[in-house]
Amino acid sequence: MATLRAKLTSVDLPDFGMPDARPVLTPATYAARLERLRERAEGYDRLVIYADREHSANVSYLTGFDPRFEEAILIVGPSGEPAVLVGNECYAMAGAAPLPLRRHLFQDFSLPSQPRDRSRPLSDVLREEGIASGGRIGVVGWKTYARLEMSDAPSFLIDELRRIAGPTGAVENATGLLIDAADGLRVTSEVEQLAYFEWAACQTSQGVRNLIAGLRPGLSEAEAVRLLGWNGTPLSCHLMLTAGPRARFGLLSPSDRTIERGDPFTTAFGIWGALNCRAGFVAADARELPVVDYVERLIAPYFEAVAEWYSALRVGVAGGALYDIIHRHLGDPFFGVSLNPGHQLHLDEWVNSPIGPGSNVELRSGMTLQVDIIPATGTEYFTTNIEDGIALADEPLRRAFAAKYPAAWQRIQRRRDFMANVLGIELHPDVLPFSNIPAWLPPFLLEPGRAMTLGA
Repeated sequence: MATLRAKLTSVDLPDFGMPDARPVLTPATYAARLERLRERAEGYDRLVIYADREHSANVSYLTGFDPRFEEAILIVGPSGEPAVLVGNECYAMAGAAPLPLRRHLFQDFSLPSQPRDRSRPLSDVLREEGIASGGRIGVVGWKTYARLEMSDAPSFLIDELRRIAGPTGAVENATGLLIDAADGLRVTSEVEQLAYFEWAACQTSQGVRNLIAGLRPGLSEAEAVRLLGWNGTPLSCHLMLTAGPRARFGLLSPSDRTIERGDPFTTAFGIWGALNCRAGFVAADARELPVVDYVERLIAPYFEAVAEWYSALRVGVAGGALYDIIHRHLGDPFFGVSLNPGHQLHLDEWVNSPIGPGSNVELRSGMTLQVDIIPATGTEYFTTNIEDGIALADEPLRRAFAAKYPAAWQRIQRRRDFMANVLGIELHPDVLPFSNIPAWLPPFLLEPGRAMTLGA
């Protein structure tokens, strides 16, 4: 069999379509998640789940409520409605959660100098909710650590829990119940959640597509970012767009700088459930770049690595095998690939990653993953980037998805056909591409009709 090589060629990126409506999760879905958590948390007397504006995904996953401006604590016992501690401004909002919650006003979660005169001490509320001397308390923040006593939840909360539990009790990091890379509750999703993620990916990927189509020298970064067409859906990260000297920093927000021909350029657009990113040069061909072999030296080996990564994806593959593919292609220090080549995706942009050196974690049906393989050359070659969302689904889950969301299913099939028949990337039936720019990589952003493909 001939070795497939990456090449730059004319590519007609199809219109894959856009959803008519946003899939909605029902109260029954949240109730079922709560019961699964309780089954998983056997051995804990109570779970205390912390959330703030940046780290709301665990509470939102369980209840449909996410705090705005403030922090919140969800307390889950072995039965009954969970309790939520919220500040002045979120007290009313928590009442709109799809999952019924017993609300406690805890004004220390309110903004500075707001009233603090109507809530009880934290210790009183915790004791009322079953936190007791000798109890085993699981704390869910947003990270796991090697030592169970470590937590990223605020010290005032951890200190109070430890004081109440006393020397015969235990306060442990239980975040892995929700985000463990192998079997955390949030690393696999119901068909309804997957459909929502496909909707989200349509918004972000179409936005990046529209931006590249409208990109031109003379626009300011602030003008260019408007081409993403953000519709107000909650962001999973700030909008990123930079051109010129600042582009090498990657994560920065747009400025008023005017985009110039020949600039390096990067953008990323992430909302709950999806993120898409592309990077390249504001140019029509390599003659406008500081390096004439940009495609041959960086883009081609990168695309070959990503294509093989895609082709290896399926339910049951170990994360270490995917890591090995990328580092076989891009292990040279020139490429500067240092982070996990791919990770799990949910309401937050990065939940966890089963993909690392020697990882035996097997990918499961229902996992949503982000292709996220970022060279950081630190040279005039700058970078390139494909960040798109995909899901893995075994045959029963695929049948359920196709039956319940036929329009989304048709978009997925059109993306699979494009990747196989135009780009040359064969996918296992388990792989469901959610992006409307699936593996589409135009290195010269002023000529988006030319993109990378595989061929003999």
